Amino acid sequence: MHTSPPPTNALDQWLAANGTVAENYGHLLLEQKGDIDQDLIDELRPYFESAHLDAREYFHALIGISLHPDAAGGPPTVCYPNCLPSKAHRGLFGEVVAGLVTEAYQSEFVGGHTWCVPIFLFREHDDVEKYLWALRFDPTRKREIYGRHGSDFIGISLNAQGEVARVIAGEAKWRKSLTDSVVESLLFGPKEEDEGTGEKERNGRGIWFEVNRDTPIPHGLRQLQKLLEQRDPDGHASAILSIDLAVLGQGPMPGRTNLVVIVGNGAKRREALTCLIPWEKAPKEYSAPHDLQVVEIILEGGDGLIDELYATLWQDI
Repeated sequence: MHTSPPPTNALDQWLAANGTVAENYGHLLLEQKGDIDQDLIDELRPYFESAHLDAREYFHALIGISLHPDAAGGPPTVCYPNCLPSKAHRGLFGEVVAGLVTEAYQSEFVGGHTWCVPIFLFREHDDVEKYLWALRFDPTRKREIYGRHGSDFIGISLNAQGEVARVIAGEAKWRKSLTDSVVESLLFGPKEEDEGTGEKERNGRGIWFEVNRDTPIPHGLRQLQKLLEQRDPDGHASAILSIDLAVLGQGPMPGRTNLVVIVGNGAKRREALTCLIPWEKAPKEYSAPHDLQVVEIILEGGDGLIDELYATLWQDI
C-alpha cells in the first residue's frame, strides 16, 4: 500500500503555486523557485518508494529475485524501478508526480474534494514485466519500454462510510522542454500528412482525445479495486464493494474529476507565470462532462532530479 504522505514543507520551498478555479475547471501552475539539491531528493524519496513498493514486490516475486538484504547471492542486479531505462523513469516520474500534487495541493483543486491514493497501478505494466524477466536471465537485454495502457493515475475520494464517492483519473506527461509546440503535440497529437492537401496537421489523437472518450468508470478504478482486494481487503472493504456495485450497475456511479498533469523543464525564453494551457476557463477542446483539473509543473534541471532520484531509491539494499 502507498502510505507515505507528500513532503509538503519541501514542496513549498521548491515550488511556487498559483491556482485558479472557475466553475468546473481548475488550473494550477507550479513553478520552481528553490534549487534541486540533495535535501530535496531526500525529502521526495520516501514518497516515490512508497508509490513503487507494490510493483517492486510484485515484479521481484514474479521473476524470482528476493528483496531481502540477506538473500543468497548478495544484492540483486535486477531491481525495479532502478534498472529501467532512463526514458521509462521519466514516464514513471510524471505518474508519481500526478499523485503527489493531487495529495499535496488538493485544496487548490476544483471541487474541494479530499483525495487519497491508496496504491499506485505500476504493476499493471506488461512490458516492464517482460523486460525484467528477460533482463533477469540476460543482463545485456536492455531496450526501451512501451508505455502502460490506461489511466496514468487514479485517486479516490471516500465518503463517511468508506465508499468511493468520487474518482480522479489522470493523464501525466513529462517532457524535457515544455515549448508551445511540444505541449500542442501532447494535447492534440503529432503532425501527420493530410492525404488530400499534403499538408502536415495534428492528427487529433492527443490528451483531449483520450480524456474526452474515456469510459464513465475508468478502467484504472477497476484495477485499483483488484489491488485493494489483494493488499488491504479489510481496511478498504467498503471501497471495494462500492466499486463492484458501480461496475455492475447495482450502486451509484462515483463522481469523476479528470486530471491533466504536464511536467518538464521550462522553455528557454519562457517568462514567469506564463501558462501553456488556458487558465481562465476550460479549453474548448475539452468536451467530457466531468470536472477538469490541469496542473503545469515548470522545472529547471528536471532530468538531473529524475536520474538522481531513481538511482537512489532503496539505495541501502
